[in-house]
Amino acid sequence: MNNLTLKQLRYVDALARQGHFGRAAEASAITQPALSMQIRDLEAELGTPLFERGARQIRLTGFGEEFLARARDILRAVDELSDMARAAQTGLAGRLRIGVIPTIAPYLLPAVIGDLARAYPGLDIHVRETVTPKLIRELSEGRLDTAIVALPVSEPALEEVALFSEDFVLVRPGEDAEKPVPDRESLREMRLLLLEEGHCFRDQALSFCSLPASRPREILDGSSLSTLVQMVGAGIGVTLIPEMALAVETRSANVSIARFGAAPPRRTIGMIWRRSSPLSERLGQIAQAVRGAAEAMQRAEI
Repeated sequence: MNNLTLKQLRYVDALARQGHFGRAAEASAITQPALSMQIRDLEAELGTPLFERGARQIRLTGFGEEFLARARDILRAVDELSDMARAAQTGLAGRLRIGVIPTIAPYLLPAVIGDLARAYPGLDIHVRETVTPKLIRELSEGRLDTAIVALPVSEPALEEVALFSEDFVLVRPGEDAEKPVPDRESLREMRLLLLEEGHCFRDQALSFCSLPASRPREILDGSSLSTLVQMVGAGIGVTLIPEMALAVETRSANVSIARFGAAPPRRTIGMIWRRSSPLSERLGQIAQAVRGAAEAMQRAEI
């Protein structure tokens, strides 16, 4: 197999992820015919197909699954060579791929990106916003350099660095402003609006209320904190949101804010990255910059 190339491995990876030649070509920034030809040439070189091509679906063959696992190991190793080169530089420069969960990204990123751009003008920052399980998978596969998530993630291969903690606050309809703050037992009896499954913030809210993940009809799901707050403003129920989201999400909604007294629900936000990453030392510096931006934001909210 003297003619196998890294580009072909990346095309196989893209097609396996997308399950569609057109989307894989778009993700790879080449034309669909060119990608198809590269895949066919590789399969001819290997002497066996990597993909089953159906009318509506593309899927890996058994050999293709084994090949892809090895190909991803190779691609990750190649990416780490690039990381080694960046780590050897005197300052932080080049592409930095940061993942962020949706309940952090809109509120923390504006401050963080600005601070990082000023401190490290050579950085080319790429942001990926999605839920924690996807970020962990993409980080493990080498498609992200680091991620900002709620801790702990408890993955042995990942380094965790705590950045800051924040309380959850209760958002109620505006007319409830003078009512007593409910305790956990009372909250369990209310119509609670939560993010849809897959968001760690949902699990944290359920844990505080001592509710099972499969709570019946009293819980309604939303796709974003903004949606939840607007639903509360319409009188549909109550919700919990992180303190950092207050200024953005409640400014245009007819809602009231209540803070819990003793032992309020809290979360710890941190940065994670692969322990094996050559950029570990540099990412520690990034974590310090993110912590500074978050602390400045918290002070401004007091």
